[in-house]
Amino acid sequence: MAKARIALVQMRSGTEPERNIDAAEAAIRQAARDGAQFVATPEVTNLVQKDTKALFETLQTPEDDIAIKRLSALAGELKIDVLAGSLALKGDDGRAVNRSVLFGPGGQVKAQYDKIHMFDVAIGNGEIWSESTNYAPGDRAVLTEAAGLKLGLTICYDVRFAYLYRALAAGGAVAMTVPAAFTRPTGKAHWEILLRARAIETGSFILAPAQGGTHADGRKTWGRSMAVGPWGDVIGVLDHDEPGILYAEIDTDEALSARQRIPALKGGREFAGP
Repeated sequence: MAKARIALVQMRSGTEPERNIDAAEAAIRQAARDGAQFVATPEVTNLVQKDTKALFETLQTPEDDIAIKRLSALAGELKIDVLAGSLALKGDDGRAVNRSVLFGPGGQVKAQYDKIHMFDVAIGNGEIWSESTNYAPGDRAVLTEAAGLKLGLTICYDVRFAYLYRALAAGGAVAMTVPAAFTRPTGKAHWEILLRARAIETGSFILAPAQGGTHADGRKTWGRSMAVGPWGDVIGVLDHDEPGILYAEIDTDEALSARQRIPALKGGREFAGP
């Protein structure tokens, strides 16, 4: 099968897209110098802005967005696969979209995925999030390929919906990306557990680059970017919320081995009820 050196970029994106992409580009260039064949950035790489008015004043269409233009050119220059974990972009119905975009070594867009599950929650202590107010959800799971890896694309809150990961694995994915901007309360309680659970259930590598720290708009995110192996072992973690790069070596034979040892993808049964 395939082996690949991957890099997960941890960021602290703010309210100025150009500065955010400057930071992403610097990290991607460093990862490429360090031999990464596939580099992934976190959710909302280009813009972390919780004020609705300011968000929509800043958003660009995919055709005009600076992140798409620059990351496409960068992937082509470096001859590597680059995943913009997600970009906040102007959509077609008056709302935004939260979109993963994979750029190939030729600079081409290889795949796009719009986040399916919206973060509409009331965590407690007055912390309420309603992503669907500003963002239109996607309705299609996406499989693609990067650095020889059959890859399933997901974003952040998707990680709580195991059926999506099972469907991607059943479709052939041996690795899943989970770019995220987890809140601190949910990150502390659930981040590692959920990532490891999705890996174990599907016998897949889980690659999760994250936003971390206190952002310019006041939002606080958990960080702790993580790579998990198909047996559920943490093969790499940035154990903090500062910007940085996490490297991991991926061997898809490990996913095949895990699925042979625990053939859960083939062992499902139909049942009645409840």
